[in-house]
Amino acid sequence: MKPLYIDERWDGAHGIGRYAREVVSRFDLEWRPLGREGSPSSPLDAFIPVKDAQRNAVVYSPGYNVIRGAETQVVTVHDLIHRTVHWPGRLKYLAYYDLILRPQIRKAGLVFTVSEVSRQAIAEWLRDDRVDIVNAGIGTSAAFTVEGERAPTTVPYVMYVGNMRAHKNTRVLMQAMALLPDLRLKMLIPRAEAAQAREVAAGSGITGAVDLVHDVDDQTLAALYRGAAVTAMPSLHEGFGLPPLESIMTGTPVVYWAGCSAVAETSAGFGTAVTSPTDAREWADAIEHEARLGRVIRPPRDRYDWDTTAATVQRNLLRVM
Repeated sequence: MKPLYIDERWDGAHGIGRYAREVVSRFDLEWRPLGREGSPSSPLDAFIPVKDAQRNAVVYSPGYNVIRGAETQVVTVHDLIHRTVHWPGRLKYLAYYDLILRPQIRKAGLVFTVSEVSRQAIAEWLRDDRVDIVNAGIGTSAAFTVEGERAPTTVPYVMYVGNMRAHKNTRVLMQAMALLPDLRLKMLIPRAEAAQAREVAAGSGITGAVDLVHDVDDQTLAALYRGAAVTAMPSLHEGFGLPPLESIMTGTPVVYWAGCSAVAETSAGFGTAVTSPTDAREWADAIEHEARLGRVIRPPRDRYDWDTTAATVQRNLLRVM
């Protein structure tokens, strides 16, 4: 059996970081850390070769980065947002995905992803029936349950978890909140994006109605979800969308755009879908509707489980090892 090396650099306060921690911590097979420096998300990382001892091994990445020189490398492509969304860094990522990542996946014959929506998108992009595209799914931590502490509040609030990138569509959410003077907006975003959030809030006229939150643990985040009247997920594109699932598992309904397939796949039946991604009035009406209901939803059972995801990844890694 070939030795297994895992790129441990993805651990962090973001979606892939959580996926990496939850999946790798559940492995019960022997593996070694790749021991590499630098950011795995940099396209330039693909040009740094592995160490000689790692060449005849299997290298697994919880993210989308290619490690040059490994005999077999299996990656996880959570989504293709880098390719599909127009943003300042898109051209270099188009080149990376099409010229470096796609040939590596075809060579390995195996790639992991996290949703059926992403699995279908990857199949269309790869155009290679020989590649096994495994939807290993995703889960939620044990903290996200209906029972538990609720964040204290004197004013009902809407919860948002994510970042300020264009495809997250936070501007329409803030515009909607300007139409809802009886509700506050609580945003869990990266600390580095706080100034941008305040700027958008000021432009929407809701400076005094927005609370920014950073760097919380699972227990605190679960309490924030439970304390919210509703969670808003205005994304235009997602590979999965973990925040709506976490919200659902704590019993809090989600307002989302019906056109974001990955979020709709998770949230359908557990909140309210809006038909327009840009109509602030429609978003405000949907949020107000859910807030007025004040309901606690019943989360799905045995549908999203980190143990199942980790077991699926491990089983397929053993196959290539």
